[in-house]
Amino acid sequence: MASDELHWFLTLAELERVGAAADRLHLAQPTLSRMLARLEQRLGTQLFDRHGKRLTLNESGRIFYEHARRAQAELDAAGRALADLANPARGSVRLAFVHSFGGRVVPELIAGFRRVSGRITFRLDQGPANVVAAEVLDGTADLGLTSPEPALPGLGWRTLFRQRLGLGVPVDHRLAGRRQIRLAEAAEAEFIAMPTGYGMRRILDELCAAADFRPRIALESSDLVTVSGLVAAGLGVALLPLEEPAVRGPQPGPVLVPLSDPGAARAVGLIWSADAVPGEAVRTFRDFAVEWARRSGR
Repeated sequence: MASDELHWFLTLAELERVGAAADRLHLAQPTLSRMLARLEQRLGTQLFDRHGKRLTLNESGRIFYEHARRAQAELDAAGRALADLANPARGSVRLAFVHSFGGRVVPELIAGFRRVSGRITFRLDQGPANVVAAEVLDGTADLGLTSPEPALPGLGWRTLFRQRLGLGVPVDHRLAGRRQIRLAEAAEAEFIAMPTGYGMRRILDELCAAADFRPRIALESSDLVTVSGLVAAGLGVALLPLEEPAVRGPQPGPVLVPLSDPGAARAVGLIWSADAVPGEAVRTFRDFAVEWARRSGR
């Protein structure tokens, strides 16, 4: 399948309308319809279910779409690798990261890197830990900054630093004056948590299981600043990193009480596809991140 076929098919699959896809591709609608018909004839199967002017990928189409997306990502990676080879100083890095690192860690890391490699560009994308891992695996991101280490095959991992964790409680909570606590002491509390699929939710579930209780989830939020604000408003308690001021938000935050439980910390690290060959810019940034974490004493 030629690169231009990949491009128009992926565009059509994502927009699911011949008219909208034709406009984006600067093609006439009948031309795009004929191209699709020829592709389906060559493959020996229909890729879309037709619903008037709307198209929906069927089972065959979804399979073909996933392979086409990976093929396009490989071609894009090849183009970047060739560009890096021709001029390493002008490469690019596609970095995906979990939301809670957007306030401090990612800006500090990129600012430090830009001071020594100012001509390398970045494309940034935020999401939950499972989405970050998926983007790295399917080639839509070169590197992922995430926590904890994903339990998925096919990923490389390098720990950069560890963040201690504490229990965020309202200022008038019975545990607010303690120097440290065991998580089991909050077993009867209502928790504010991140949704399933987020790294902090996975750590919360694992720590609660180790403490022999199942947390009662009162509210969920995909943003740690919101989680922190909900705790400060007296709506529950939450597992929060002790060393990430950005999660406090602009308003006075909750009291953070350090946890004494074994494993009450989150490892923060970089992930990459073990099967992909990184470009020079990606390798340079990955090496810098490791050295940056070491020098900063994190």
